[in-house]
Order: sequence, then C-alpha cells, then structure tokens
Amino acid sequence: MVPAQPVPVATVDPVPADAPDAPPWPHLPTVEWQVCGQCNYDCSYCIQSKKYRVGYPTHDELQRALAVLADLPDRWEVKMTGGEPFASRLFLDLVVPSLARTPHRISTLTNLSAPVRQLQRFAELCGEQLGIVSASLHLEFTTVAEFLARLTALREAAHDGASFVVNCVLAPGPLARLPEVKRQVEDAGFRFFPQLMKVKHGLYPYDEAQMQLVREIVGDLQVATRTRSANMAPAYTGRLCWTGARYFVLMHSGDAWSCRSAKRYGEGYLGNAYDGTLQRRERPVRCGYPICPCTVPANRGMIEGVERRGG
Repeated sequence: MVPAQPVPVATVDPVPADAPDAPPWPHLPTVEWQVCGQCNYDCSYCIQSKKYRVGYPTHDELQRALAVLADLPDRWEVKMTGGEPFASRLFLDLVVPSLARTPHRISTLTNLSAPVRQLQRFAELCGEQLGIVSASLHLEFTTVAEFLARLTALREAAHDGASFVVNCVLAPGPLARLPEVKRQVEDAGFRFFPQLMKVKHGLYPYDEAQMQLVREIVGDLQVATRTRSANMAPAYTGRLCWTGARYFVLMHSGDAWSCRSAKRYGEGYLGNAYDGTLQRRERPVRCGYPICPCTVPANRGMIEGVERRGG
C-alpha cells in the first residue's frame, strides 16, 4: 500500500516543461539496495530504529529484485546496503553472483565484520565489476587495527580499479579519539570520510567543544561542504534532482523510494519490486528537503549544479 503523502517540507518552483529525462552532464545511474534489514551491530548512534533493523528477504523475493535490477537499461551502479549485507547467507550465494552476470557496477556499504575469507570471496565474485567499498568503522564493536586488517585483505583481493573509503560517524563519545583514528586510516592508504551525526529531526546539536573537535577532523566546514570531503548533510532545496528517475532506493521489503529523504517524509514512493509495480519517474523533480543525508545522489551526478565524483 502506498503510504499517505504528507505536506512537502518546502515549497519550490515547478519543474520546467522541457527538463531532460536524464542529467545533461556526466552521471552514473545508481540504485541503493538494502539487501537485508538485519544488522549484527547495535550502534548507540544508529539513525535507524532497532525495530526496523530486522528481516531477510526470501530467496524468491531476492530473485524478483535481481530480475528488476538486471532489466535496468544500460549500466547502473548497484550499491548494496543493509542492515549488514554480509549478515545474509544469500548475499554471497545468490545476490553477488547474480549481479556479476549483469553489466552493472557492484558496490557495497558494510561494517566489515565478515570473516576475511568472505570478504575475499566477495572481491573474487565481483571481479572487474567491483566499484566502491564503503567500510563503516564503528568503534563500539571493533578496533582500528582489526578493521584495517580486514580492509587491507579485501583491497589485496580486489582488482586495481576498485575504490575503498572508510566512513566514520562523528558521534560525541569517541570524538576525542577520531583525529588519531583518521591518521591511522590514512597511513594505511585509505580515504577517511567523516560524517556528521544524524538524529531523527536533522543533525546532532554539537556543543562548541565538540564542534572544535569536528573542525579538527573535517577541516574548514564550508570547504568540506563544497568539496564533499565529509558528509555535511547539505541542503539542495529547489534544485532539479533526478532521484526517482536515474537513482532510487530499494528496501528489503521490495518497496522503492526516490531517495532517503523522500522516504523519511513518506513521499517519492515508486512501487514494489516483488509485485512488479516498481516504476521509475520519467523526469526530474525539484528538491524540497532541508538536508540531503546521503552523499550518493550528489556524488553520482543526480543534482543540478553538483558535479559527479566517486567513480
């Protein structure tokens, strides 16, 4: 059932009638696919409520979703998220091998808790199609040394063109440790990508002492926002956006949404991959949201005036 549509969070100008159906600049069509809801971590700062971090699609449901993805025109990036993707046994036994038979680029967001052999098998299955591994460092459940050892093993198993980035939420608890953590990650040859902490209604209200640490880690906040060297959750309100057309979010329930902000506000529902009702938009919309909490649409060239980066 399509959720009720609340009043949009911002009033923006209408989309021009002659707006193109795809961004007229370099971009990479992308779907972020939540292959399972279950996560083996329970981070104190997770923006997703624990009651939603449950559930695995069945073998049949995954096959239906894979058929939808295989039918996407041209070459897309399929970025697999969770929960924790490796928490599902079908991730390596069904999902990744099936995607490797498509022309699509394969990326993932993982907490990197899987055994090294599973990480290596993932790289082997993806082969030359492996795009970006976004590895999330959660110091409540691992050490920097353990984390970097796994990530190094994965990098060694991957092809030379694959990219690796270490995401880290700037949670208040470990803030004082994170400048040193950043140094260790970069000394190991990985990009460190800090993320401002999100809460239900926006960004966490850091106090001044905490903001001093944030600046030490991120650098100049305006520069970081402009260069996207950190996830600063900027506003793109009013800009043309091709989410829902050349980008969408596919949940483990089979429901598809134009973007994460739209889903949070109960807007941008595109249908369901399991029952065959998923239908992408044909044209862009204007962003009506106060923050863009996910960097993927911007980095893949979906937003007016924001250059594609990250592959």
